[in-house]
Amino acid sequence: MANAPKKNEKGTGIAGILPFIVIPIAFLLGYLLYKFVFGDPSHFKDGNPDLDPLPGDYLGVIYKGGFIVPILLGLLFITIIFSIERLFTIIKAAGVGSVDKFVRNVQYSLANGDIKTAIAACDKQKGSVANVIRSGLTTYGMVSNATDMDREQKVAAIQKELEESTSLELPSLEQNLPIIATIATIATLVGLIGTVLGMIRAFAGMAHSGAPDASALATGISEALINTALGITTSAIAIVSYSYFTTRIDGMTYRIDEAGYSMQQQFVAQSK
Repeated sequence: MANAPKKNEKGTGIAGILPFIVIPIAFLLGYLLYKFVFGDPSHFKDGNPDLDPLPGDYLGVIYKGGFIVPILLGLLFITIIFSIERLFTIIKAAGVGSVDKFVRNVQYSLANGDIKTAIAACDKQKGSVANVIRSGLTTYGMVSNATDMDREQKVAAIQKELEESTSLELPSLEQNLPIIATIATIATLVGLIGTVLGMIRAFAGMAHSGAPDASALATGISEALINTALGITTSAIAIVSYSYFTTRIDGMTYRIDEAGYSMQQQFVAQSK
């Protein structure tokens, strides 16, 4: 148990420096994709990116969305990368096999007064839920034989150990989720900024030409709306990702609370 905080600090530290690596790389990838893929001369008339995109060539249309496009691509890459990273973290935290079945096995072992089997189940399950429950079971076994504590103090000791272990495990699960939540909020706004700037350029170009051109206006508007489409797409992915991970974490917290409550109730019942 003494090694648990150290392990958690190591995991949190790695996840803590990850944004400083991922974010610059994501924006760099966004710029490279924008410049050399979407901006490839083959997508434009006469092979000139300064001219209009070829008819039906959406890669060229995206390029014409302007400098906001690589920013939105960077935000999209950040969302995807951190979603994958959190997915692996959550799967690892859940341990091996079904968490619900594991909790039921622990409850069954406690009901039979078999703490060793419950601890063995934790060692087999692994993961954050098993780590927290194992800490509580270890304290359970220690206070069961303590003669200098009354029943209320023993129950309080078990509860305190569960709370402390939970506070060590959960932050590592929630690491980097605020980044996804922030992107879910700002991606659409960044896209709208790009759209507004694109609309300004389109109408300013028409005003400069001195003659209304429906085709040019339609092209300018479609290019401007690319930013909105990218922003909404990125925001939608971030919202779904954030909701999924918070739901999984809440489920783990519930199972920890369920096992902890059963542990305390069983201890009280056996102490009577």
